[in-house]
This record gives sequence, structure tokens and C-alpha cells, in this order.
Amino acid sequence: MIRWQNLWRFIPLFGLMALLTGCGDETISALKPRGPVAEDQLFLMKLSFGIMLLVVVVVFVIYLYVLVRFRKKKGDKDIIPKQVEGSHTLEIIWTVIPIILLLILAVPTVQYTFKVLEDHRENEDALHVKVTAHAFWWQFEYPTLGIATAQDLVIPTNKKIAFELTASDVKHSFWVPSLGGKMDTNPGSTNVYYLEASDVDVFKGKCAELCGASHALMDFKVVSMEQADFDQWVAKMKAPAAVPAEAKRGEELFKNNCLACHAVNAQGLGAGPNLNGFASRELVAGILPHSDESLKKWISDPQSVKPGNKMPAFSENAPNPMTPLKDQEIDDIIKYLNSLK
Repeated sequence: MIRWQNLWRFIPLFGLMALLTGCGDETISALKPRGPVAEDQLFLMKLSFGIMLLVVVVVFVIYLYVLVRFRKKKGDKDIIPKQVEGSHTLEIIWTVIPIILLLILAVPTVQYTFKVLEDHRENEDALHVKVTAHAFWWQFEYPTLGIATAQDLVIPTNKKIAFELTASDVKHSFWVPSLGGKMDTNPGSTNVYYLEASDVDVFKGKCAELCGASHALMDFKVVSMEQADFDQWVAKMKAPAAVPAEAKRGEELFKNNCLACHAVNAQGLGAGPNLNGFASRELVAGILPHSDESLKKWISDPQSVKPGNKMPAFSENAPNPMTPLKDQEIDDIIKYLNSLK
């Protein structure tokens, strides 16, 4: 049993916990909105928190008042205070006030919810992006632009992005905290909503629905840029990659072992991520820093990086490789991938 006089020993622990609550990545915080949708949702969070805080304060004030006002003092007789049971006035008060508080919260919540859907349907100038969630990676298609990519979602700033969300296997959830709340991706159906970025930056996105062994590793990036820079990115994605002579051997190995799943052109879709422009991505498999070492680890034995993913191992030293490749052959493939700029 803990003695009250020993509670001071826990003060450093409580202080450390309070300090750590302020730590984190600004690009993955719903409390620092970087777009109009996130700003609206933060307003709703503040509104609901304010209402809850008001209710808690009022209840505790009444509680403390009753505790002090009706406490039994020394010498007092056992007197029962006046009972208010059946008071129509009080019953009306504590019925009407909660209804008013609920309406204050419900009206803007419903309004903002329908605003997200209506902006998606009625805004013809929005950029349409189809998002498909896979285990455990993200596919992004731009139907009006004729390009597709994976893991890195590139968007222009100050422009509504109309999303169509679906999944290829199990239920996932698309979430970019700095830009807006999550939306589920369900196999066989499509959810729609829109987001918008106000600033040029890189935002982190995650899967917000438990979906398997590597759910926690199902990350992606949202890169927002000015419209002119976005147009240049689209043009570069459509331009065929020039493979240098020293990467030709790796290109041949890639075609023989990887092309069945991975496309390397503007519109290509397959069982695995489209690798067009892969050399310009900052991460490998969405979680590892882009380096030759990370690429070799991923190609050699993907299960050691993302357990449960569908990519087979290729290293001759890995358990149950699909096509055993020597270290030099994997190095040649890496050289080719790093030429896809």
C-alpha cells in the first residue's frame, strides 16, 4: 500500500509524462492543421472539448457547493434537507440544457460532414485521385492526368483533391492527420471525400485501421507543391526514363524477375507498386531511408522488413526465395532502380 507522504517520488514521472505529450512530428498532428478540412475538424474538436469542459466544471461546482453547504457540523441534529424530487422547474432545466448543448455540437458537425461530400461532387476544378489500399502499401491513380504512382502522393497546393478510396484485399483506412480526418477504404466499394493543402510541405499519412501484421508500417507521404512544380512533376512522370549503359544488366534482371508485378511507366498498374520515378522517392517500402543498403535488405528478404507483405524474397540466402539471386545480381537491380529518376 502506497503511503500519501511517498507520492512526491512520482512527481518526476508525472512531469516526464506531461513533457512527452508535447513531443511528436508536426506533419502528423491533427492539432496543427495545414488545410481547410483539417481546420474545420480542429474547430469541431475544440467545440466538443469546450462543451465537455463546461459540463465537468458545472457538475463539480455544484458538487462542491452541496458538499460544503450541507455538510454536517459538530452539534447538528440529523436533519434531512429539503427534497427537490418532482420539481418541474429543475427537471425542465436539466433536460433542456443538455439538448441545447447537443444541438450546438450536432449542427456544425452535420454541416461540415455534408460540406466535405458536396465539395467532392460539385467541384469540377478538383484534381481527382483514386486511392487503392493494399497490404501493406498505397496506390495512387490520377485518371485525368493519365499517371499512376505508389507510396508518394503528390498534389498541388490550394487546390481541392477529390479522392475515391477503395481497397484490394481487406479493410484499411486513409489518414493524413495534418490535412483531415481518416476515411475507410473497403474492398468492393468506394468512399469519397476531399482534402486540400494550404502550404508547400511533406505530410505523413498512415493506415488508421488494423489490417494485418504490418499495419503499423503501412505509411505513405503526401508531397504538396506549387501548381507549376506539380505540372513539371506530371511531365517528368510521363517522360520515359533513360537507362544508362551501366544499368542495362540490372534492367534485364528486373524484367525477368520483377516486371510481372511492378510497372515502370506512367500508367502502369500491377500486383505491386508502380516504380516509375522510384529513384526520386525518399523512402523504400514506405519506411526505410532510400539507400542501397535499404534496397538490398528489402529485395533480399521483404518479410524481415514488413511481415505479411506479398512480395517474395529473392536472395539465395533468404528462406524460401522465389528466384534465388546472387548478391551481385541484386546489386545490378538496385543500380537500375536508382536510374529511374
